[in-house]
Amino acid sequence: MEHTVTIRDELWAYLAQEDLSINRFAALSGIHSGTLSRIMKGRQAMAMSHLERITQTMGLAEDFFYSKYVNECLYDSAPTWRRLRPFILRSAQLERLDCIEQLIHGLLDNLVYAPLLFDLAEELFQQDKHQAAAIIYENVAASEKYQHSERLALCQYRLFVMALGDDPQQNLIEATLFENYVNRLDEAHQLDALKQLLHVYYSLHHWEKAEELAQELYRLATIQYQFRSRSDHRDTSHEVLKRPVYYYILYAQLMRSCTYEERGDHKTALKLVPLYTDGSWIQEKGEEVNQIVAQFKEWGTANTYLNRLMDGQQEALEEYVEFVSTREKEIFAALFRIVQTANRYHWDVDHILQRFSAYIPYRRHFIRDKQINDDHHARFRSELATYYLARRRFGAKEIAMRSVDLSAEVDHDRNVIKGTISVDFEINIAST
Repeated sequence: MEHTVTIRDELWAYLAQEDLSINRFAALSGIHSGTLSRIMKGRQAMAMSHLERITQTMGLAEDFFYSKYVNECLYDSAPTWRRLRPFILRSAQLERLDCIEQLIHGLLDNLVYAPLLFDLAEELFQQDKHQAAAIIYENVAASEKYQHSERLALCQYRLFVMALGDDPQQNLIEATLFENYVNRLDEAHQLDALKQLLHVYYSLHHWEKAEELAQELYRLATIQYQFRSRSDHRDTSHEVLKRPVYYYILYAQLMRSCTYEERGDHKTALKLVPLYTDGSWIQEKGEEVNQIVAQFKEWGTANTYLNRLMDGQQEALEEYVEFVSTREKEIFAALFRIVQTANRYHWDVDHILQRFSAYIPYRRHFIRDKQINDDHHARFRSELATYYLARRRFGAKEIAMRSVDLSAEVDHDRNVIKGTISVDFEINIAST
């Protein structure tokens, strides 16, 4: 059997090459000479701190021996978490994902390491070391694939969150794969998971599915709120939930209203507004409650104007414009709806576009939720092109072409088609 060169072999060769004794190298590295002697003779396991000092003293890159250290941890001596944990953390920092993967594969033959590795993955996730965390989550999930455990569900949730990106169709695949795990999550994580799923389906215009998830979010949040409101209940989830439970109740109703708005049922959307603007039932008191309720009331006011507008009530137009004029971050979204409504009812909104011309750049603006806002940018450009083309305005072709470009980027076929039709229309005008 071919001998595998170990870190000890490399160190022995270095000592011979540099004509150094163990005692001398120990003095240079700061390792106790007795400890170094036992390590060299294979009588003591090499700790991570020893590896770092040996590598530094030899003048090598910090991760030079990392691949060999995997064997040191797994096979050359009994695995111990005291050595494994710092090695995985440092490998993540140095992006030695190959070492992490090799080590995890070897460790999970023994399922006693699954909870330890999961906790470490959670630590890496919080540090935004997502690639390293994903390797651990994937392997822990695979080791527990026949279990109906919360740990398995939470692994899948983390992988879902980290997989979300700029490709809407890939996001849909990830959402579909993850959805079956939501009901296995602990109650604290369920609410944020449903909120994430809701955003994915909303961004893809799956309005019925988005409403279904909003209703489930409302149901679970209401149950949790009632349970936590009991005098004998001790809330242990505050460190996990991103928002107070009452926030999710209000947010679910807001999103239900938004799905009706998107489907053109503005009367139903208006009926739902009081369900997320009335916070009188909230038992908590304090500044945070006041801020959250005030925010939902502001959204409710804006959405009331908006749904009246989109229902054809032209008298709401100027009121809506004045309302958003003092809310800079809302102006872009408001312009999109105003132009969309102007196209539907053949209104003239030139004075509004002129007033807010600075908010019609050909770039992303005031992004809050990337999935939803990318979609709004594509749809806005298409609507704006339609508005100008209907009035034979100069520059409409350029607007439409930019709409097509961004629509292709975010992969919404309906916007690509609409933008292309606008371009053709403009060319026909020019040729007549």
